[in-house]
Amino acid sequence: MKSTDSDTKLYGVLAEFRNPKELTDAARLIIAKGYQKFDTFSPFPIHGMDKAMKLKKSKLGWIVFSHGLLGFAGAFAMIYFMMVADYPLNISGKSLVNIPAWIPVIFELTVLLSAFGAVFGMFFLNGLPRLNHPLFNSDNFKKATDDGYFVCIESEDPQFEQEKVQKLLREAGAENIELIFDE
Repeated sequence: MKSTDSDTKLYGVLAEFRNPKELTDAARLIIAKGYQKFDTFSPFPIHGMDKAMKLKKSKLGWIVFSHGLLGFAGAFAMIYFMMVADYPLNISGKSLVNIPAWIPVIFELTVLLSAFGAVFGMFFLNGLPRLNHPLFNSDNFKKATDDGYFVCIESEDPQFEQEKVQKLLREAGAENIELIFDE
């Protein structure tokens, strides 16, 4: 890492742990010490990590629901306008508002906009697209997809002090601690 260059900025402190239990315990300790801007990384989801990190419920469900509602209302309004206001057709004396015939279109537009809400909402909530992340500069972090368990406390945290964070992570049982720089 180039830590002496003036154009590099400290992103955070990355620590590796031996197993999921140690990582979960470290997350609880980090929360207990009052840190807010940190994340954990593992090759698979760890049961109980959300509670250990005190994560809030995702807003994605509300995004998908609102887009589905928008699709439902938009499809209904579109069909109503076309069939009743714009070009009304009286077919065999049936009502112009024929809801059963509209159901397939309304259903499909509801599902389509819900799917768009899910995909683009996930992108937005995850801060994507981001082509490079500072953690990718760490050779050690490559193990996060195979057999590594990591926690990174970001320098953006209001309580962040490099030495204090490194000491906390050592006390938590970290095997390997390294500074991550944003280039």
